[in-house]
Amino acid sequence: MKNIKWIYLIILSLVWGSSFILIKKALIGLTALQVGSFRIIFAAAFLILVGFKSISRLTLKQWKWVIISGFLGSFFPVYLFAFAETEIDSAIASILNATTPLLTLIFGAAFFRAVFNQNKIIGVIIGLIGTIGLILSGASINPDQNYLYSVLVIIAAACYAMNVNILKTRMSDIGPLGIAAGNFSALLIPAWIILYFSGFFERDVFTTEVELSLVYVGILGIIGTGVAMIIFNKLVQISDPVFTTSVTYTIPVVALGWGVLDGEVFSFWQIISALIILIGVFIVNRSKNLISRYRKQAT
Repeated sequence: MKNIKWIYLIILSLVWGSSFILIKKALIGLTALQVGSFRIIFAAAFLILVGFKSISRLTLKQWKWVIISGFLGSFFPVYLFAFAETEIDSAIASILNATTPLLTLIFGAAFFRAVFNQNKIIGVIIGLIGTIGLILSGASINPDQNYLYSVLVIIAAACYAMNVNILKTRMSDIGPLGIAAGNFSALLIPAWIILYFSGFFERDVFTTEVELSLVYVGILGIIGTGVAMIIFNKLVQISDPVFTTSVTYTIPVVALGWGVLDGEVFSFWQIISALIILIGVFIVNRSKNLISRYRKQAT
């Protein structure tokens, strides 16, 4: 399990690290609402197709948490990231997303009676120091960007943090595919409603830009959301919340690489900060003997 969880972490880093540049490309021909809606619709179509049997096994009690998890872990963040990247670089969005582990730690202790060891706290703090370094260096290079939109990414990270704690404490009896398929089947209708009112169907002509954007958001929905959510839910079940959300420390490394290839400015200090982030991830997970557990929850 120890080796498998690292494999899952690497796969998610590559997939979700590439998601930010896909959002940026999709926004060329589509609005933020359309990108978010199509991302959910594509993911839902894929997950319902492959996970129909898993959905049918969900009980009424499980559905309550599946729906809550769907909105916190997917619905709100999908739209928040799309709107954020209309004003800030894709790499900066990925960097700000790295606040998720700290928020997971805070929410876990505040609302779920989670107990975390000193090792993990130190690792999270070091990772956040690296994240702050990335943000400051990015802000100095791109002073023309509207960093008020960065608040949207922080809100999305808070949604992810709450969702991870809910997955771990309330949904451990549901399979990863059942959770992901259930999430997006619940989000399908709201996404269609938003897409309808976004003005997408009022277009007279579909330009090449629109068609390419649909291809990008299709990849984003099926691979970056559908497949990735199955892997993520499995990772939550075989590890603890802080390790799971440590993926947000490695995501910026991949996202920054794509940003450089796309012409986004990347400095020496951002490289140093990225290395600090990776050190934080290592410290969080370096000792298997230190305690990290949840107290029994009241049903």
